[in-house]
Amino acid sequence: MQSSSFTLGFSCCCHPFPKRLHFDPRLKRRPSGLAIAKTQTSFVETCFLLLTTTSSRSEEREHLGKSQNHTFLQNLYSPIERNESQAQSPETQDRERDQDPSLERGADRRAKKRNRGIFTSMWWADVKAAIGQRINFEAIVSSASVVARDRHLLLPHVCAPDIRYIDWAELQRRGFKGVVFDKDNTLTAPYSLKLWGPNASSIEQCKSVFGQNIAVFSNSAGLLEYDHDGSKAKALEWAIGIKVIRHRVKKPAGTAEEIENHFGCDSSSLIMVGDRPFTDIVYGNRNGFLTILTKPFSLAEEPYIVRQVRKLENTLVKHWLSGGLKPTSHRLLPDGSCCVKEPPSL
Repeated sequence: MQSSSFTLGFSCCCHPFPKRLHFDPRLKRRPSGLAIAKTQTSFVETCFLLLTTTSSRSEEREHLGKSQNHTFLQNLYSPIERNESQAQSPETQDRERDQDPSLERGADRRAKKRNRGIFTSMWWADVKAAIGQRINFEAIVSSASVVARDRHLLLPHVCAPDIRYIDWAELQRRGFKGVVFDKDNTLTAPYSLKLWGPNASSIEQCKSVFGQNIAVFSNSAGLLEYDHDGSKAKALEWAIGIKVIRHRVKKPAGTAEEIENHFGCDSSSLIMVGDRPFTDIVYGNRNGFLTILTKPFSLAEEPYIVRQVRKLENTLVKHWLSGGLKPTSHRLLPDGSCCVKEPPSL
């Protein structure tokens, strides 16, 4: 290693000693032997210094290479050691934490951070769901379009105080194959899983006519945005005994694809029953359902903003109906009054 460095340094930095000395003829006398000896001595000292410097630099490079190799090996084996430590059994990790309390404190801190992150995600999901169920931004945008251009979509084919006034047998005789219910203030009180008591008899009559071809299509239970794991839908199904359709888009937006897949028929053969003109009725009319509007039976649990929007909805529906505006016609039921046991009223 040293001889190679010496050759490289010598060839780059020095020249060979000349065999003959050429003297300037202008000089009056030749250099003496003492001068030549001094010159040789100086040349040897210079070469020795170059050799020493080159050798020391070679040692430095060798030491640096070893240190870099050591660092490389540490980086190479440290992930393996970390993986081996992660693969240790829980008993081994417990013994290590007992021997070193700092490990236990670090594990506790990591667990607290993880739990805090899970709690924050759950808290935000609950807040988002609560806001979304109280303020339906899709309905606000849709309502502006309906009021401006498509007012007839806000008008139901049939109006009834509640589902007890609906003649299910007549609707089935007319050719309808199934019924889709909204949840809050149509079947249950707002945010409740319990079927509203007076509706129980009408639900049983509906089941006796349509069998299992009845379902719930709600903006709370079954909506992927707020019920991503389907737990709310399952709880409602268990409580009232009616299938809840899972869907991705909040009413009144979206198509009837999920509902048609559930019933196996076109939406024009189905009935949509709900208490909100801006959501249930607009969605039903857009997708070809027969729409039935019922009155809400419990306003105490509804948020303030929902109650105010409901007042606006009812005012617009009354005003346009009294002004002679007609709802969209339906091929199976040209006259909606024939399926109501008592005259419709709002």
